[in-house]
Amino acid sequence: MRTRPDPGGLPEKNSNPLERGPRYRRRMPQLIAPTPRLHASWLAAHAEWAPGGDPGRAGLWLAAEGDDFTDPEVFAGWVALLRDQAGHARPLPGGRVPTAHWWIAEHGIVLGAIDLRHALDAFLSEAGGHVGYSVRPSARRRGLATWALGTVLPEARLLGLDRLLLVCDAANTASARVIVRNGGVLEDVRTTRHGVKNRYWIDL
Repeated sequence: MRTRPDPGGLPEKNSNPLERGPRYRRRMPQLIAPTPRLHASWLAAHAEWAPGGDPGRAGLWLAAEGDDFTDPEVFAGWVALLRDQAGHARPLPGGRVPTAHWWIAEHGIVLGAIDLRHALDAFLSEAGGHVGYSVRPSARRRGLATWALGTVLPEARLLGLDRLLLVCDAANTASARVIVRNGGVLEDVRTTRHGVKNRYWIDL
């Protein structure tokens, strides 16, 4: 994947660009590997999601219960787990599948996250799919999720996948639009243990 240099070293002492008003000139977003250098920005994004609510706080299942992400060392350890999950560097807990994690970043600010799972297990086949994504509330309605999903599709081809399963809550019309704009074709609507889900396939 072609990416611009990791923006993690950009200064964050000025206020969040999302809140600067009309003088803030948006840059092109990037997908970057998780990095401890964006600790403060990740915490700010995390705070916008309701506790226990948004699946876009990607990879939190890799953390130990009660981990304090405000601690830089704890956060750095969790970031290392995220990066290792894609490369089979460590055994995956709970029978989880290898997954590549990226953060959606712009101007050194974490705007969201997207994951590409390399395979499907029983749960993912029914209610999870190959890809999970979310955008922090203050950065929504900019097409970032649509852009991020489209950017990840070539990565899936490099893994040898010929199609991807995308799943969203039946009531989540915004996520459904993201999937359809990237070529998703609805296969079915299923009632699962995790709610009613729309299941789409994207041919690569």
